[in-house]
Formats: sequence, structure tokens, C-alpha cells
Amino acid sequence: MAGTPELVAQAVAAARHIGFPVTADDPGHGCGSASLPGTGRFLAVLAGGCHGGRIAELGTGTGIGSAWIVSAMPADATLVTAEIDPARAAAAAEVLAIDPRVAVLIGDWRALLPPLAPFDLIFADCGVRDRREFGSLVGMLTPGGRIVMDDVTPELALPADSPLRDYDPKRALFEAEDLLLWTEVVLPDLRNSLLVGTRIS
Repeated sequence: MAGTPELVAQAVAAARHIGFPVTADDPGHGCGSASLPGTGRFLAVLAGGCHGGRIAELGTGTGIGSAWIVSAMPADATLVTAEIDPARAAAAAEVLAIDPRVAVLIGDWRALLPPLAPFDLIFADCGVRDRREFGSLVGMLTPGGRIVMDDVTPELALPADSPLRDYDPKRALFEAEDLLLWTEVVLPDLRNSLLVGTRIS
């Protein structure tokens, strides 16, 4: 996949239209923001292998991550994405309405997604920090299914006095989950990374 898919560009435009942060320089960044291009490309790589698979996303925003996934997933794959903010969900639904394989749900993923499991790929982009909730997500994966969490700062990019050097709540979730084989993937900007786990049983 070369360049940025048109659907992603439309989702970015929708984000800017409603004032949803797209880059680290946008007002409001840190209180929810769009998926970075490096994250999107990585998601596309994983989605491209989900033949006949079911993909879930938590925290749709305006659909930027979804658009990367949809642009790469096979014709027989489906995506369900949950967004708790009605304005963001509406913007995403408008962007993604072109593809019948996608369902945009408005509400809390805790209620919406478990009945639709299992999934072959989960993109957890909604700030999960609780070990029990994370375990629930892992439990919704098929054996061999993958879970991705973004917005992690590589250790070498952290200030020397950052408390995240000693304890990062996201890394702690992955480290404590016995059902996952996981690793950290540093993005090309060297300032952001992803946590990626595969359910091994």
C-alpha cells in the first residue's frame, strides 16, 4: 500500500471538521486523538491477513484507524468499531458508510463488543488501563488473534526523569497477561510505539 488511502484522507478531514485532534500539535491532543500514520500502516498490515476474519476497534474517533483497516482488509473480512462520543461516531459512520463490511456502534465497548466476539484482530484505542478489562479483551480474541494498543512512548524517547521508565501501565497490562506473546514496535518517527500481542491459547 503506497501513500495514504483516500478513505483515510476523508476520515482526517472529518476529524478536522469537528475539531478532533489529528496531530500532537492540535488543540486538545492528549484527551483523545486520531491514529498516527505509522499506527494506521501497521494496522493495515495486520488487517490484510484477516481472510474471513472479524476485526474490532475500541475508540473509533472519526474513523481514521478504521479507514486504514478497511483499506487493507480482505473482501470477506468485517470490522465493528465502537465509539462512546456521539459526534465522533456520527462523523465516522458518514465516512465509513461506503463499505457495508463496517459497522460503527455508538456506546461503551464493554456492552457492545463482547456479544460479537470472537475477533481475529482487536485495536484497543480507548485508554484501557484496568487489568480485568484488558483480560476481557484478550478473552475476545480467537487463538492466534492479535491485539494492538497505541500511544506508547519508546523508553529511549522518554525524559530521563519520566516515571514511565519505571512503570508504564500499558506495558504492565501486556506483561501480566499469560495468554499473550507480545512485543513493542517502535514507529518510524521514533517517538511513538505500539504494543502488539498474539493470543497463544
